[in-house]
Amino acid sequence: MQRKVKKISDYIGFRAFLVVVLALIGIVQFLFMESSVREDTYEIRELQLATETIRSPKTVIDEQKTEQDRALAAEQVQPVYTLDESIAKNQAARVDSFFGYIIETITNSDDEATEEEKLVALRERLTQVDEANLTFRFTDEQLKLFLRQSIVELESSRALLSSMVTELLSEPIREQQIASYQSRIEQNVRAQAMFPADMLNVLVVMARTAIIETEVYNEEMTKARRQQAKNLVEETRILQGQVIVQEGERITAEMYRQLTLLGLTEHQSNVRVFIGVITLTLIQLMILFVMFGRWQAPNAKKQNAIVIVFLVYTLALTLLKILSILDDQFTLQLAFLFPTALVAMLLRLLINEKVGFIVSVLIAASAGLMFNAQLGAIVYVEIVLYILFSSIVSLLILRATEKSSHILRACITVSAMNIIYVFFYLVMTQSSYGMKELIFYATAAIVSGVGSGALTIGLLPFFESAFGILSTMRLIELSNPNHPLLKKILTEAPGTYHHSLMVANLADAACEAIGADGLLARVGCYYHDIGKTQRPNYFIENQMGKNPHDDLPPDESARIIIEHTTYGAELLAEHKMPKEIIDIALQHHGTSELKFFVYKAKELGIDVADAQFRYPGPKPQTKEAAVISIADSVEAAVRSMKEPTPEKIRDLVQSIIRDRLTDHQFDECDISLKELKMMTEVFCETLNGIFHSRIEYPKG
Repeated sequence: MQRKVKKISDYIGFRAFLVVVLALIGIVQFLFMESSVREDTYEIRELQLATETIRSPKTVIDEQKTEQDRALAAEQVQPVYTLDESIAKNQAARVDSFFGYIIETITNSDDEATEEEKLVALRERLTQVDEANLTFRFTDEQLKLFLRQSIVELESSRALLSSMVTELLSEPIREQQIASYQSRIEQNVRAQAMFPADMLNVLVVMARTAIIETEVYNEEMTKARRQQAKNLVEETRILQGQVIVQEGERITAEMYRQLTLLGLTEHQSNVRVFIGVITLTLIQLMILFVMFGRWQAPNAKKQNAIVIVFLVYTLALTLLKILSILDDQFTLQLAFLFPTALVAMLLRLLINEKVGFIVSVLIAASAGLMFNAQLGAIVYVEIVLYILFSSIVSLLILRATEKSSHILRACITVSAMNIIYVFFYLVMTQSSYGMKELIFYATAAIVSGVGSGALTIGLLPFFESAFGILSTMRLIELSNPNHPLLKKILTEAPGTYHHSLMVANLADAACEAIGADGLLARVGCYYHDIGKTQRPNYFIENQMGKNPHDDLPPDESARIIIEHTTYGAELLAEHKMPKEIIDIALQHHGTSELKFFVYKAKELGIDVADAQFRYPGPKPQTKEAAVISIADSVEAAVRSMKEPTPEKIRDLVQSIIRDRLTDHQFDECDISLKELKMMTEVFCETLNGIFHSRIEYPKG
């Protein structure tokens, strides 16, 4: 599969390949999610007999019914009237003013003035006040009665009426109560025996006219109380599982309205569902596109990673879809059976931690949407958090070496985490659960964790084989001393075997310091000199006696030495070793020059062709290959030193790195000067520990 992926990617270009695979992910996700959230519709019409019982598939708020109930509650609130205390004062003041005008007219009139003249003067005075707003309107005869009274009698009448009007108008009087209060004040006036009958009649007219409505409509308070009544009405909900219409029942307009609100009528489309799902899908695809676009890795590695993400994504969505279909048939939440840590662990082992986390988040979001149907919610938040927490825990556990035992340990931890989360879920739902439900959810949590590990262990070999992936587990297997090739080196070239172990220690420590793959570097070192097994005695670490190169021309010696990289690569390929290990065997000398044989050739007067005394390469393409190339040279050089000291070791390490830089050996890998400096410190520290001075004990 790896070759097919590379062939397709090379043909259409990496970016186009990325878009195509992401489009496939989007199609799969859209189909699975859309089918999960889309609701079934019915061929029904108003007044038609229902052919089956229809229940609400979700809980929704019936806004129309809610508004109707609130409007009814507001209508039942009576208008609010409030007492206007100023009315009593104003009406009493009018009574008082009227008597004042009469007294003023009498006082200002001449003693010889006739009754008619006084009446004309009073009429003029009343007109001046504001004829349109006069409270009391009397006939000429009635006004003459007032003019015939003495000042004392008028003052007495004024005080009496003002007091009565003030007293009665201090009470709340509605329009419909005016007649009743007019009767009361009339009785009070007629009870005064001090006035003659004709004067009482005039005073009664004035008193009845003074009685008006004292309570006025308070629009602001009425609105506030009606709004308060509305607020007290709770939202009307159509509950999930609620029967809307029974089989054989005639569908009323209200039933049809509820069915339409639930999206169950045939004429309604799922446009909103379509738009929502396509939007979420596009957001997730955009995240994946940015993630792969910013990932600094060779295209070949990214090609495999993209297809792996597609396969894992599809697998996870398929499992979620199966569980969501089964979920509809059970009252228990089967979503908790989903292997929550599967995506995180698989992608952590096959690609890296970052990809595992991001894809787990996207899968969690998809799961929340796919299981939302039973809840009537947009997203099933509980399952989202369930997957996220398990994924994070598994990623934290699988940080270093990932043997099967480590995966199983992660499974146990995830299962424990799942049980804790399920307990939290049951408590937060505030529902009562029987022993059956508790046992199911606890079992589901354990199955989820163990299933994640079992599927991970079962699927890893498939992905590694199909994509030629060098996983941590595969590297650990290759580091086993019982591997046939390592046994071959040990038996045929023991010096090379020891040298490889020393280089492995140096390279591993340096890679850890600069953030490269230390395990890959270590295993690569074990096999990097496998080609020396072809002619082990031609390499100094395996020589016990005479050096065969002493009897060979320099160009022949150079050919034999150079050959160990290409022969080693061929041997590794024959044993189907990972490409990364083969590349290290080819690249650990880069295109460097065999200076010893160049000098020897020049001493012998032989013409030196540059290509004849240089390794064919390629130059190191990765940080791991660059580290190994330096570690290989450093270990051999320090081992040949007669009296190594920290100063000599540091000078030697710096000299070797400087020569490699000058020779442009690191031009094709992304190693920095800062990282080379860090490597120098690690090499010096490690070598000082290996080649420290020993105490010389006295003989005898």
